[in-house]
Amino acid sequence: MTDSTPSRPADMANRPGRTLGGRQLAAMLPDPAGARPAYRHLAQAISTLILDGRISLHTRLPAERELATALNTSRPTITAAYDLLRQSGYAHSRKGAGTWTALPEDRAPTRVARFLQPGDSAIDLARAAFGLPEHLLVDALREVAPHLTEHAHTPGYHPYGLPELRATIAERFTRRGLATVPEQILVTSGAQHAFTLVIGLLSAPGDRVMVESPSYPNVLDAIRRARLRPVSVPVTDTGWDVEIIESTLRQVVPQLAYLIPDFHNPTGLLMPAHERVRVLRAAQRTGTWLVIDETMAELALDVPAPPPFACHAAPGGAGQVITIGSMSKTYWGGLRIGWLRAPSRLVTELAGQRIATDLGGSVLDQLLARNLLAREADVLPSRLEQIREQRTALTAALAGHIPQWTWRLPPGGLSLWVDMGEPIASALAERALAYGVRIEGGAFFAADPGLFEQRLRIPYTKPSDTLREAVHRMAATLIDGLPAASADRRPHWVA
Repeated sequence: MTDSTPSRPADMANRPGRTLGGRQLAAMLPDPAGARPAYRHLAQAISTLILDGRISLHTRLPAERELATALNTSRPTITAAYDLLRQSGYAHSRKGAGTWTALPEDRAPTRVARFLQPGDSAIDLARAAFGLPEHLLVDALREVAPHLTEHAHTPGYHPYGLPELRATIAERFTRRGLATVPEQILVTSGAQHAFTLVIGLLSAPGDRVMVESPSYPNVLDAIRRARLRPVSVPVTDTGWDVEIIESTLRQVVPQLAYLIPDFHNPTGLLMPAHERVRVLRAAQRTGTWLVIDETMAELALDVPAPPPFACHAAPGGAGQVITIGSMSKTYWGGLRIGWLRAPSRLVTELAGQRIATDLGGSVLDQLLARNLLAREADVLPSRLEQIREQRTALTAALAGHIPQWTWRLPPGGLSLWVDMGEPIASALAERALAYGVRIEGGAFFAADPGLFEQRLRIPYTKPSDTLREAVHRMAATLIDGLPAASADRRPHWVA
């Protein structure tokens, strides 16, 4: 006989966790007054928030009476909603300990599910990343095999990264215009790993972090999970408002600022050189660490590839700039190779930080990364040409099938930031899945809740024929029309 009760950690009442207030949760939920039955509507909304990660697991939900008051609804409605959440595995209760969020055994959080391989017939537009051509991988494996055997007689731990790879990455920075030595490089398991190491060392719960909006969702999630306070600055269709960035730095004095100035994800915009100088000066005045994400820097399609952001600093002004990069966008995410460039003293401290969870990356992956980076002059031009062709195919298909959608052609990067003209992104993404397309709505990239519901990020990382088919399927989802969120049904948020 199988126990129907979802598995959970023992004695959640004695386990550290968060408590969600009634007003906090009410601000995240749509008004139940217009829905019937209201309790099912609320349960669905709460379970969606749990899957999206906007309500953390092991969080205590508000008491029924408290939430009923905050939502101006009846207590039996809340009781029924909580009962349904428990039945479906999204919550559990224990007498005297309250109701806590959980996850059904057959469900994965949205941020995990989006990285899983979709069904055979589904076109995955949720991930803006390429695969690696098989012949490149085969050739690289053949060439690194002798070098791998040389390392087999060593323990294989390299907390700073493989010395040969650190030297290669340092030389790349120098070649791009920023003099760098290997001691300033830390090899990580991707750019996301680099960022989590930085916030783990340089910030504490409650610290403010300046971020762009929209921005890379996994970084936003890492900031929230570290219990930092994101302070957003807008990135519009015309770019960054540097005056807002300067005033935010001056008034808020954030501990860190995370920026994607090179073919920004998701907008594809490129920050002009004179604006970079102003940002560097403003951050230097406030003592804010700048974390510059350059994972897209080499994906220049219509303009020359920009030099490193820190090149624009005045003498001595690059001391609080941390540059992170990765193999994931230019080569292959499966290698899990990233890096950061920082003052050598900070690199040493970050290497010490990683020891608690990660003794060092795979020697094989690092040897492969070094081999591929050495082939950059042969590999990158053809890949960029492929990206241009696919971008052209995507824009032509959109213009032909969905002409009411608009966008600005980005000078680089891997995606279009499409304006659909109405707030239907979530509805479209949900319905498109039934038509065999997995895609992310713009709200997923918002630093502040409730924004970019009229936006859609559409990567052009699939073959041209696949992109045309994906657009055809998305157009089919619009034939019967999608429900736009009305003013009284749209989620209401409190910053």
